[in-house]
Amino acid sequence: MQTIDFQLRGEYVELCNLLKLTGIADSGGAGKALVVAGEVTLDGQPESRKTAKVRAGQVVECLGARISVRAADQ
Repeated sequence: MQTIDFQLRGEYVELCNLLKLTGIADSGGAGKALVVAGEVTLDGQPESRKTAKVRAGQVVECLGARISVRAADQ
């Protein structure tokens, strides 16, 4: 499984945008489609909210990739 470390630049990032920013989805719309199709888990649980707020310390899995969300270094 591919692991991606994502540096968060704020309090949270919306799930569909996270998928776009990490290159898993080509666009925010494609990210939303992955969520609707049931391809995404957040902290090991299926996630159906397209704009779920993903915060530092959480893990998203989609299409064989694991995204670890980290707080930006200050």
